[in-house]
Order: sequence, then C-alpha cells, then structure tokens
Amino acid sequence: MLLQRVITALVLLAILLPALFASTPVPFIALSLVLIAAAAWEWARLNGLKGGAAIATGAACLAVCVALWWGGAVERPLPLLWIAVALAWVLGGAVVLRRGVAGWPQLPLVLRWVIGISALCVAWLAMAQARRIGVNFLLSVMVLVWAADIFAYFFGRALGGKLTGGRKLAPAISPGKSWEGVWGGMLGVLLVAIGWVCLDSAYQTGAASLYTRLYESGAMLLVLGAVFLSAMSVVGDLFESLVKRSAGMKDSSNLLPGHGGVLDRIDALLPTLPLAMMLVTLGQGA
Repeated sequence: MLLQRVITALVLLAILLPALFASTPVPFIALSLVLIAAAAWEWARLNGLKGGAAIATGAACLAVCVALWWGGAVERPLPLLWIAVALAWVLGGAVVLRRGVAGWPQLPLVLRWVIGISALCVAWLAMAQARRIGVNFLLSVMVLVWAADIFAYFFGRALGGKLTGGRKLAPAISPGKSWEGVWGGMLGVLLVAIGWVCLDSAYQTGAASLYTRLYESGAMLLVLGAVFLSAMSVVGDLFESLVKRSAGMKDSSNLLPGHGGVLDRIDALLPTLPLAMMLVTLGQGA
C-alpha cells in the first residue's frame, strides 16, 4: 500500500508541477478542469447516481466551469460571490453537520446534487483566480490546508490522548478527529503564516502570499483569517466524511490508487479556496 501511495504521488507531481509552474496560468487551470470533473463524478456516485448519470454529472460540472472561464469569470473580481459562498459554508455547513450522517440522505437528491456541483464549481473558480494571482498565493492557500491536517494529526495523536484523553470532535462522522487536533491545526497554520510572511519579505517572491496580503491589512486580520480558514478546512473535511459515511463508502473512489479519490484530496480546499478569496477581497477594501 505504501509503495502504491508513493507511486501515485510521484505521478501526480510529475503532472501537476509543470502545469503549476508554467509561465501562464492556462495549463494549470485546464488541468484543474479534469480534476474537478472527476470530483463531480465521485460526488454523484456518493449520492446514489451510477453509470451514465454519474458521468453526466461530471460533464455538467466541466461545462459550467468552462462556461465560467469562457465568460471571463476567472479574470473578474467577484466580491459578492465570495461573501455569499462564505455565508453558505458557515451556515450551511453548521446545519448539515448538526443534522449528522442520518440527516444527509433525507435531503432531496436534486438538492444534494446542486450543493455538490455548486461547491465544486465555486472552488474551481477560486483556484483558477488564485493561480492567476500567482503561484506563491495559490501554494500558500494549499499549504494552509496541509499544515492544518498535519499539525492536527500530531497534536491529536501524540498529545490529545495523553494529556486530556482525547475529546472527540465529531465521533459519529469522523472518529479520528479530536478537539486537540483542531487547536493544534490552528497553531500550525499560525506558525506557517508567520513564517511565510517573513519569507515573502526576505526574498521578494513576486506575487504576495495569502498571509502577506492579510498582514498588509493588519496583523489581527492575519491571525483571525488563518484561524478561520483552518477551522473551515476542518468543516470541508467533515462534510465529505459525512457524505461518504451516509453512502457507506470509505473513499470517494479509487481513481488515485493508495489515496482514494479526488474528493478525498480536495475536500478541505472546497471551502478554504473561496473563503481565502473573500478574505483577500475584504482586506483590499479595508
């Protein structure tokens, strides 16, 4: 299994890195269309759609994203959209998680389908805009999610159980997550944010990172923004775990051998990317 994970990771890096660091954003944005369509296919299967219906869902998501790109949405400031998406994730995420695993299948299939496609298309649009801002900016958002996950793992496993017995965050949805992990993830993100701001200042890395842009509007916005995004990355992770558990599936698919599916890799980015764009937009207006 470990060898399989390593091989898959190396293949993905060999494909993603040249596109990410290309001289223009186009290769990466185009490649991300393929990934988001695959995630939409997985979403359909998690919600009971099979065969042609699942493929049609992936095609529909792809068509919406292409239309957004063709219509100029990738280049256009969209402050109202990001604010609306933030409200939807904060309020809607709270409602869905509170209803629990049993509550998700009770929602109409059409509504569940729309929720998934909307979240994926908006996340893709935010990712495309982030890449247009610069590689440094996009990477800073992605590393935020990875840092939150890594620090949460070590704090939850190494410290949570020993110091407090491990207070479960959402045992019915994701038994492995603890409140200690959440606090540790936030601390890790804050450390990454401070370090990244220092690196931006020292090396003049071109396009400023998310953290530097927030810091330019005040240290308090940097701290609050980092903590908020860390928390919302957990919401994205829990949301997908809830949907998988309601479908009785461990992974969203087997598209990435050893890693599960595309949704398994991007679930925490679904809220984090658009919310990062919202914070930057608000910071610029401050």
